Amino acid sequence: MTRGTFVDGRVCLIRSDEDRAPLVRRLGRIEGQVRGLRAMIEADRHCLDEIQQIRAATAALREVGLLIIGQHVAEGLNLARHEADRAAVMEDLLRVLRAAMAETG
Repeated sequence: MTRGTFVDGRVCLIRSDEDRAPLVRRLGRIEGQVRGLRAMIEADRHCLDEIQQIRAATAALREVGLLIIGQHVAEGLNLARHEADRAAVMEDLLRVLRAAMAETG
């Protein structure tokens, strides 16, 4: 179970092994995709194949980001119920969501 603390205006996650494992597995697959892309470029594969590999890695990274955001929001909402400075917790959640939206926009 992921838990969090509120330190210096930020929600800080402390992930359990169970919650960390899917992120680490996905990142391992993404590393493999990037190594595959490098091999494709070194072998002068067709550009469309290379672009498809880039799109797959980008989509996989986006999914990791969504998992992270989900954990952050869930724990932030939990903290907001108990934290004296609820407004600051909510501001941190909005800051994270804005950063995520700007990255994909």
